[in-house]
Amino acid sequence: MEEGLTPNKEEYMTTFKNIFATRWGIITVGALVGILAPLLQKLGNPGNMGVCVACFQRDIAGALGLHRADVVEYMRPEIIGFVIGSLAAAYLFKEFRPRAGSAPMVRFVLGVFAMIGALVFLGCPWRAWLRLAAGDGNAILGLLGLVSGIWIGIRFLKAGYDLGRSQPTYAAVGWTLPLIMLGFLVLMFIYPQIPGESKSGILFYSVKSPGSMHAPLAISLAAGLAIGLAAQRSRFCTMGAFRDLILFQQTHLFLGVISLAVFAFIANLVLNQFNPGFANQPVAHTMGLWNYLGMVLAGLSFVLAGGCPGRQIFLAGEGDGDAAVFVLGMIFGAAFSHNFGLASSPAGVGPNGIAGVIVGLVVCLSIGFTMRKKAA
Repeated sequence: MEEGLTPNKEEYMTTFKNIFATRWGIITVGALVGILAPLLQKLGNPGNMGVCVACFQRDIAGALGLHRADVVEYMRPEIIGFVIGSLAAAYLFKEFRPRAGSAPMVRFVLGVFAMIGALVFLGCPWRAWLRLAAGDGNAILGLLGLVSGIWIGIRFLKAGYDLGRSQPTYAAVGWTLPLIMLGFLVLMFIYPQIPGESKSGILFYSVKSPGSMHAPLAISLAAGLAIGLAAQRSRFCTMGAFRDLILFQQTHLFLGVISLAVFAFIANLVLNQFNPGFANQPVAHTMGLWNYLGMVLAGLSFVLAGGCPGRQIFLAGEGDGDAAVFVLGMIFGAAFSHNFGLASSPAGVGPNGIAGVIVGLVVCLSIGFTMRKKAA
């Protein structure tokens, strides 16, 4: 028994600690994301983008001036909340475990190509489901691509692919990404958005298009904190859902993903945000092959790195330095995509996006083939 806890308090803490690990717990977490995302959209976030880990990291890169695509520049509080919420949950339940050292450079490269693939499709796995739940038919090919990429990655796992083991390390390592995110939040308070101005101090703010669309800061941050805390407890992961379903025939995580889609669909109907079709969907394009192949690249990168972008953020919040490297790789990949014409727009794939996907697939396949442990 922990010192200072009465038996009733200890029992309560144990019950609360384990509740999200149950079937209904993961369903609840999926429902939480599925409801909050359309609500955030209703309150100001971009269309079919109430929550998108990849898109929001891209916007953060723009806010820092790492790219100069002036339509996607905003310091998204949801991402900050994900990290801090996960950190709080990890400390509350004694799961903050600083660790690092498992092929960090490879994880950084995987983060870069995961972002390139996601920005060719225009969304992370979460947004793919949210787009589908709002009626965007283009998301179907994106989800098929995601599953295909995960399936390829599973072949590598079965063949002995392994990035090696991380090692316990200093608490300062585990705190690095949370402190960076807290620093970003402080910058938002020091340099708040000025109506009609594209720059405030050292931060950039979009004055048009998706980057200019956002829910109130306090609400966005609160939603991010709630999702970060719940997702850390439940191990919510869209990539892991398909990996476990294909590899082990386990449906636990998959129930959370289905819950996200179902509740997002219901919320969109209630909020009058359901618009079925392929054309004229918000922040989306109709180039089906590249919607598919972009997410093949993203899905393969997620498997090789060990988690979807949301899961990587939550792992970083609980002290995983390797996951933090992947997250930073995604932010760098967002800047690279926009600076070199890889990212898509509603008009279609960027001028160098096709080349980016092809190079990414070659690199990720090479990583999968060359980083396999040989049988003794």
